[in-house]
Amino acid sequence: MDEVLQHAMNALVLGSTYALLGIGLTIIFGIMGVVNFAHGEIYALGAYAAYGLVALLKIDFFVSIVLAALIGLIVGALIEFVFLRKRNLRNIDEVMLIMIGIMIVMQNLQLMVWGGVAKIIPSPFSQSPLVFADIAISPTRLFVLCLAIVLLVLFYLGIEKTRFGLAVRATFQDRDAARIVGVNVSRVYTLTFAIGSCMAAIAGALLGPIFVATPTMGDLASLKAFAIVILGGLGNLGGAAIGGFLLAFIEEFGASYISTGYRDAFGFLVIILVMLFRPQGLFTRKERVG
Repeated sequence: MDEVLQHAMNALVLGSTYALLGIGLTIIFGIMGVVNFAHGEIYALGAYAAYGLVALLKIDFFVSIVLAALIGLIVGALIEFVFLRKRNLRNIDEVMLIMIGIMIVMQNLQLMVWGGVAKIIPSPFSQSPLVFADIAISPTRLFVLCLAIVLLVLFYLGIEKTRFGLAVRATFQDRDAARIVGVNVSRVYTLTFAIGSCMAAIAGALLGPIFVATPTMGDLASLKAFAIVILGGLGNLGGAAIGGFLLAFIEEFGASYISTGYRDAFGFLVIILVMLFRPQGLFTRKERVG
């Protein structure tokens, strides 16, 4: 039982960051209908930003996470404003090509700037694990879990309790009707893309001290983000949060009790099954036609 609880704790830490990553992608797709292939590269940008701020500029670790989130926010807003809104793209194929191009450029820029060697973000926390009822967790992982949960709660409150959240939900339900009642849909798009990118950057900055930052880390992050979106249902924010935790539990227990070599494969196997038997996602009702 202690071993199961330990794996569950590890999955909670990973799942909290997966939820941030998945919600960031879901909100962009749900509101704008844009498949953001560069989402994983913004995740990598957050990790590298935190590394550069802490290791090179000697900025406080906690301040660096805030600054990495701000960098992700600004980059996301610029991508939407410069490459999507200004070009007034309406063809989904054009949008997909633009996002794939941005993904390739960002990945190669990170390789040029940081090189191919993995970077470890220095952490101010002790390396000695904390033990609670025979469950061990490092202070860094505990910090990541607590901060990620706080951010998820704040995001939920922001969507459900603020005027901007109301505008986002109105745009998601019917963008034309939202325009009629005075919602600035263009501004909602920019802020939505910025917030989604910010959440990806935070996830990268939080996981950087636990794992390592590499130029290709965004590839796997993008795949997992899309997997989370599929699990939760396209455009379902609550489903994306649950899907992030679900994917983490599948990976953690699959790696622990079957094979660590197939850790990343277990989650995608579940995705295949979901696509075959419940293509609308686990937490979205199937729409009736007619």
